[in-house]
Amino acid sequence: MQCNAMRHRTSLTKNHLGDLLLVASITKSLSDSGTRNLNPSLHLSPSIFLQILTNPSLPPSKKLHFFHWSPPHLHSPSAYSAMLRAALLSDVPPLLQSMSRDGVVLDSHSFHHLLHSSILSGNFVLALQILDYMENNSVSLSPAMYSSFLIALVRKKQVPLALSIFYKLLESSSGFVDSANSVACNELLVALRKEGMRVEFKQVFDRLREKESFVFDTWGYNVCIHAFGCWGDLDTCLTLFKEMKDKSGGVAPDLCTYNSLVTVLCRVGKVNDALVVWEELKGSGHEPDEFTYRIVIQGCCKAYRIDEAMRVFNEMQNNGLRANTVVYNSLLDGLFKARKVSEACQVFEKMVEEGVKTSCWTYNILIDGLLKNGRAEAAYTLFCDLKKKGQLVDGITYSIVVLQLCREGQLEEALQLVEEMETRGFAVDLVTITSLLISIHKHGRWDWTDRLMKHVREGDLVPSVLKWKAGMEASLKNPPSTKKDYSPLFPSKGDFSEILSFITSAQDISPDSQDSGIKDEEADEWSPSPHMDKLANKVSSTGYSSQLFTPTRGQRVQEKGPDSFDIDMVNTFLSIFLSKGKLSLACKLFEIFTDAGVDPVSYTYNSMMSSFVKKGYYTEAWAIVTEMGEKLCPADIATYNMIIQGLGKMGRADLASAVLDRLLKQGGYLDIVMYNTLINALGKAGRINEVNKLFEQMKSSGINPDVVTYNTLIEVHSKAGRLKDAYKFLKMMLDAGCTPNHVTDTTLDYLGREIDKLRYQRASILSEKDDPS
Repeated sequence: MQCNAMRHRTSLTKNHLGDLLLVASITKSLSDSGTRNLNPSLHLSPSIFLQILTNPSLPPSKKLHFFHWSPPHLHSPSAYSAMLRAALLSDVPPLLQSMSRDGVVLDSHSFHHLLHSSILSGNFVLALQILDYMENNSVSLSPAMYSSFLIALVRKKQVPLALSIFYKLLESSSGFVDSANSVACNELLVALRKEGMRVEFKQVFDRLREKESFVFDTWGYNVCIHAFGCWGDLDTCLTLFKEMKDKSGGVAPDLCTYNSLVTVLCRVGKVNDALVVWEELKGSGHEPDEFTYRIVIQGCCKAYRIDEAMRVFNEMQNNGLRANTVVYNSLLDGLFKARKVSEACQVFEKMVEEGVKTSCWTYNILIDGLLKNGRAEAAYTLFCDLKKKGQLVDGITYSIVVLQLCREGQLEEALQLVEEMETRGFAVDLVTITSLLISIHKHGRWDWTDRLMKHVREGDLVPSVLKWKAGMEASLKNPPSTKKDYSPLFPSKGDFSEILSFITSAQDISPDSQDSGIKDEEADEWSPSPHMDKLANKVSSTGYSSQLFTPTRGQRVQEKGPDSFDIDMVNTFLSIFLSKGKLSLACKLFEIFTDAGVDPVSYTYNSMMSSFVKKGYYTEAWAIVTEMGEKLCPADIATYNMIIQGLGKMGRADLASAVLDRLLKQGGYLDIVMYNTLINALGKAGRINEVNKLFEQMKSSGINPDVVTYNTLIEVHSKAGRLKDAYKFLKMMLDAGCTPNHVTDTTLDYLGREIDKLRYQRASILSEKDDPS
């Protein structure tokens, strides 16, 4: 028996050695001359065939030729699997076709390897071919493999492809959409949010919520709250927050959740609520971090609550958190808008001293702020210094200075700066071209458009603008519709005095004002933010969905690419026509392009409404307000400025005050223009005590009065016979370093005449007393 065993082992050893020699011989022959010198009658076992296919020293092309040369009975699933792993990706489609002909189906692990390799190489066409093959041959990957595939697509920035694969998996019975694959779903939602694909995000969100097998984890809830918050959808955010708190199984709001909620509160103008939540978080289980502080500071600055912003900033530093460039930029922007130039300069010096990196945006804020606060010389000096250094200057910097030159009527210098801008490689954007167009029109120099073409040589933006202008002028001369229609452009639906009832109508009442009839749910005594719980409960009870006020100011130029080009140009030419008092022409332009399907935005409506109010057409102005409401175009601070101005001209200062109260309750804010408008309206109505209260409120909110404020205060007090108070405001103006202008001179002339008249009256009274008769 021992001899037989030894002979058997010897035979196995000889066979193994023979196989090795045969593999080595075939491999050498393939390496030297391919399959030309191979004997067609060569007998190969499946084991030898696999050893040759998996030999790492043999190039993939040689293996492929050998595979096709070999007889079909050797083309087993193992052989195909080895060949697919060794082949180049370009050779995979023919191999898949060969598998179909041979009726071979591989295991899912091999397909997972193929998918992974194709995605890593960026060959998404091949990945789709592999998926189609799997579908046609009823091969299914495990949910975990599908999850990895979807994540890979998202991380490779192939979001549309990932979305289509997601829907395909959703339709299948693969069991992909369950809580085990929440990571892939979350990554897809993050990518959709970053790409701004709001509709697609909502569709995926809704489809996931329809699946009973899928439950959002904390990350998923945070992703959705952040996304809807970015789009200003406070109601959905609060609903998700409440749902998140009611969940069990490890799902609970964390600091990221609260940061996202504070962000959306600030974004929709509810800074009061954001500050309450921020105060509640301090000392709770979720201590505010640098992101929380940054969000609150940005929200306060945008809502002109500068003193609050500085208080939060100081607390941030006292707690040992370092403010970054974004925080300093927000403070600088807010201080300049509040006319606090000295404080802004001090903050900038502090930023430099602490070694915080300045950016182009930092200097753009500085230059723009100095220009708008009457410090043009300092702004130009800074701009020239930055240009000499050749850093921290971009196209926006040039655009800011070009706009200022256009305002000052220095069109020649503006065009030269545009030429320099392009020479330095900065793109001349639509904002810059719009500023030049308006200035050209003001000077009546449309022949200078040729010079504009000469200066802006790169790109096709200027030709597009000029082509649009030519088309617009042709449309104005020959309107598309030849039928005469005498119906008003903005049909009257009431009177301007009805504004208060309009903005407090049932469909536009916010959760803050709907306290009646609502019972708060039992408070969670362990909650880090009871105020947020209260807001969420109110939204659930009322179903509030509309937004009356947007803190984002409407812009003439949106700069959103081809989709906004038409409305940008409509807004530009409306500005041109209305600045010249050509209201009928502006109305004609508005009608032509709205009939053509161009949707107006807040700036469009505000421009038309401003002209109607200035000309005393209050019925038409009221019709614009109602149309904005019907088209769900939220009013901004400029809209409310026009409403207050119109009510003031109508002598309805009482309504103006009521509208102001409603604005503040809706999350609105008052900028310096609104304060000046209200002071003027109340002053002309003789409500001087309210004027003085408003002035104190303005200062306490952190906004410094400007020359318009002081001129208005001096005028209304003079006309009310309060000459001492008028003189007090004049002294206050000079002490504050506010430079008077020509309006100040006219106002002071009136004040001087009133003082002389008063002195004359007093002298007359004294002379009558001294008269013995």
